[in-house]
Amino acid sequence: MAEVLRNLEPQSVFHYFEEISRIPRGSGNEKAISDYLVDFAKKHNLEVIQDKALNVIIKKPGTPGYENAPTVIIQGHMDMVCEKNKDKRHDFEKDPIELRIVDDYIYANGTTLGADNGIAMAYALAILASNDIPHPPIEVLLTVEEETGMGGAMALDGKNLSGKMLINIDSEEEGKLLVSCAGGVRTTHKVKATYVSADKNKVAYTISIRGLKGGHSGMEIDKGRGNANKIMGRILDDLLNTINFDLAEINGGSKMNAIPRECDATILLNESDVQKLQDKIEDWDKTLKNELRSSDANVHVFVTKLENAVERCFDEETKKKVIASLVLIPNGIQTMSMAIEGLVESSTNLGVVETREDEVIFQSAVRSSVRSLKYNILNQAKKVAEVLGAELVADSDYPEWQYDPDSKLRQLFMDVYKRMFGKDAEIVAIHAGVECGLFKEKLGEDVDMISFGPNLYDVHTPDEHISISSVKRMWDYLLAVLKEIK
Repeated sequence: MAEVLRNLEPQSVFHYFEEISRIPRGSGNEKAISDYLVDFAKKHNLEVIQDKALNVIIKKPGTPGYENAPTVIIQGHMDMVCEKNKDKRHDFEKDPIELRIVDDYIYANGTTLGADNGIAMAYALAILASNDIPHPPIEVLLTVEEETGMGGAMALDGKNLSGKMLINIDSEEEGKLLVSCAGGVRTTHKVKATYVSADKNKVAYTISIRGLKGGHSGMEIDKGRGNANKIMGRILDDLLNTINFDLAEINGGSKMNAIPRECDATILLNESDVQKLQDKIEDWDKTLKNELRSSDANVHVFVTKLENAVERCFDEETKKKVIASLVLIPNGIQTMSMAIEGLVESSTNLGVVETREDEVIFQSAVRSSVRSLKYNILNQAKKVAEVLGAELVADSDYPEWQYDPDSKLRQLFMDVYKRMFGKDAEIVAIHAGVECGLFKEKLGEDVDMISFGPNLYDVHTPDEHISISSVKRMWDYLLAVLKEIK
C-alpha cells in the first residue's frame, strides 16, 4: 500500500500514524491494534505489558544523562469512533482507513479519521523508536474502549506503572492545556405507581413541551437552557392549585446525560375545566418564552385532546409524589469553580422521566470536579427520595480530576509554551469526564497530570481532520517539555 503521508514532517510520527490507520480499531475491536503495539515493543527490545483488557504499557529507559530523571507516563487510547457517510462502502471490522491530504489537513475518505486518538499513539511510538530524542524514563500507556465508557482505564492495574507525571495526548486544540475534569454518578429516583380506573366522565388531554435546544449535560449545562422535565413539574404543580385533574402518565427526555428537550404529560379533567386548562397553558407559554428568551426562544407549551380512551390513571398519592419529585429533585448548576473562571464545578441534570408498568422513574446525571460536592448532591437526592417515600439507586460512579493549584507539570508546560511560541497557553477545564479522573484514582493522589494535543476538527464524524502543521508544532513542544524533565 502506498504511503500517503511519507513526505510529511515529522516523518516518524506520520509513518506510525499511517501504520495505525491500516489496522481496524473501533471500540471493542482493539485486539489487532493491541497486538501490533506488543509486536512493536518486542521488535524494539522494550519491556511491554498487555493486560486482560488489552491495554498496553511499553517502557523505555531514559536516554544518556536522563537515567535518574523522574519517570513520565505518555498516555492515549487505541480505539476510535467508527462513523461513515451513508454512500460510503467501508467495513470498519477489516478495511483500513483511506487517508488523503487537503492543504494543511489529513482527512479520511468518507469515514472518521481516527486521529482521535491515533495521534497519541503515533507520537508515543515515534519517541519509543527514536535513538536521538533526549527524554526521561518513559512509560507509554495506551488504553482500550475510551470512547464507550473508559473501560480500559477502569480495568487498569496501577501497580504496572511507576511514573508520577502523566501527559495525556487526547485534547483537540493547540495551545489549550486541560487541567481538570468532572467526576460523576448516575441516580434513579423511583416512585411506586398505584393506579385507579379512569373516570369515564372526564376528558383526556396531553400537555406537551417542545422547542427547547437541550444539549450535553456536561458541556451545555452553563447555557441556561430549559429542562423540559423540570418545566413540566412547575406546570403540573401550578395546575394542582386551580384545576381538579388526574395524571395518567408522564414521559420526558431520552438520555440521562442530555438536557431534555421534550416532555409530555397526559391528564384527565372535567369538560367544564378545559378552558381553564387552555388559559393556563397559554399563560405558561408566554411565561417560558419570556424566561428563556435568550437560551430557548422557540420553546412552546401546548395541549392536545386525546381521542383514544384512557383506561387508568395514578391514584391521588402517586400523582402528588410524581409532581413533587419533578419539583424537588435537584437540577442544574450547583456550584461554580473559584479556581478557574467560568468553570461549572458541580451540576445535576434530570435527564429522563419515564412511566413504567408499576413505577415512575426519574434519572439524573450528577457531575462535580470536587468529590465531596458530588456526594453532597447525591445526598440531597437521597433526602428528597426519603421524604417522598421513593427509592433512590446510584450507579456508574466515576472519579473527578480536581484542579491542582501546585502542579509542577502544568507550570513546566506553560513555561515551555511561552518560550517557544511567545504567548501564554490557555488553561482549561471541562465539566465532563475524561480518563485522567480514573488515573488519579489508579495511580495515586500524588500523580501530576496534564492533557494537550494538536488541532483536530469535526471528531467523531466523517469530516474529522487534523492539521499537519499543528502536529509538527505540538511534536516539537512535547519533545521540548521532555528535554526539561531531569
